[in-house]
Amino acid sequence: MSGILAMILAGGEGSRLYPLTSTRTKPAVPFGGNYRLVDFALNNFVNADLMKIYVLTQFKSQSLNIHLRKAWRLSGISNRFIEAIPAQQRVNKNWYSGTADAIYQNARFIEKNAADHVCIFGSDHIYKMDVQQMVEYHKQKAGSLTVAAIRVQKSEAYHFGIIEVDEEGRMIGFAEKPSVEDAKTIPGDPDHVLASMGNYIFKSDVLLKELYEDAKDENSSHDFGKDIIGKLYPKGDVFIYKLSDNKIEGEPDTAYWRDVGTLDSYWDAHMDLLADNAPFSLYNKNWPLHTYHPPLPPATFRDSGDTVSDVSKSLIGAGSYINGAKIENSVLGFHSHLCKGVIIKDSILLGNVKVGAGARLNKVILDKGVEIAPGTVIGENLEEDRKQFTVSDNGVVVIAKGTKVGF
Repeated sequence: MSGILAMILAGGEGSRLYPLTSTRTKPAVPFGGNYRLVDFALNNFVNADLMKIYVLTQFKSQSLNIHLRKAWRLSGISNRFIEAIPAQQRVNKNWYSGTADAIYQNARFIEKNAADHVCIFGSDHIYKMDVQQMVEYHKQKAGSLTVAAIRVQKSEAYHFGIIEVDEEGRMIGFAEKPSVEDAKTIPGDPDHVLASMGNYIFKSDVLLKELYEDAKDENSSHDFGKDIIGKLYPKGDVFIYKLSDNKIEGEPDTAYWRDVGTLDSYWDAHMDLLADNAPFSLYNKNWPLHTYHPPLPPATFRDSGDTVSDVSKSLIGAGSYINGAKIENSVLGFHSHLCKGVIIKDSILLGNVKVGAGARLNKVILDKGVEIAPGTVIGENLEEDRKQFTVSDNGVVVIAKGTKVGF
């Protein structure tokens, strides 16, 4: 599909994920032991054999750029690329002021590639989609824009752009982040709304025209949801593609989609991976999840004297060394070192961490490079934890990158 160009928005600051975003952009946040958030969007294109991809970066992008270079470099293949494009202020002296502005400032890449259609996707959600199926739907409808959509609880409507649609799949109404009371529900289903995923496929000529007009509008916030969609859909050629219609062989739930924009939703999405009959599979051979794997040995489990290593319902990254520790319902990233008598429960360790003998962690997220002193207890007394660490609304304790605790 030489006429398809992808532009991945990967410049998000991710303030609600702080402190995980204190040193990195949101799409670079590690996830699931092996991956970064950006990997899921990229795999959706690569597995669909759509490999003309620009990744637009902005805030704290160094770790993301390193990851893209290591994991996603294509070389020696004509007309196929995955290329990071930093914010360069070529058009003006401003950073990206909205999603539409980010594409506008890089419009020359659309013109340069002479693409017929442009896919504009976010990079910080956990889901699988065969994008080529959405492209075929977009072409079949012959509209100017196709918007990917999901069914969500009405109580969550204020987080999303909420869509009304007719029987032919045409958008007939749109409200960006309305109040719950004002959100239009799905006909016959008063508890749910149809929400935009923030993933779009445009006819390129329509996209360029709208971007240039929007850039001239001093009253615009230069955002697709707030400004572009509302202007386009009344013309009658904006269509909706439901994620639930996307089928991937061997996938347990193709409608699974998680916005990991908060610490609690980030923790919840990890717990989904560990559930019985997990709704999101890491093991589907028909949809491999490519990423960068550092040169590390397999995870090692040893008993320490009379203390036996005990691991249940957990994912353990390569290079980890478990020496007489108990791990339950947790995700450990690369190179996690747990000493004798450590107890880890309902927790996420992003990797390259060391937990000293006898320490206990309950519902904790450790960022990279964290060291926990022997005997330290975290997650059992949230009042005390709040004095030192970030604690989420639902009681997840988060310890920032490189922190030494208890020394």
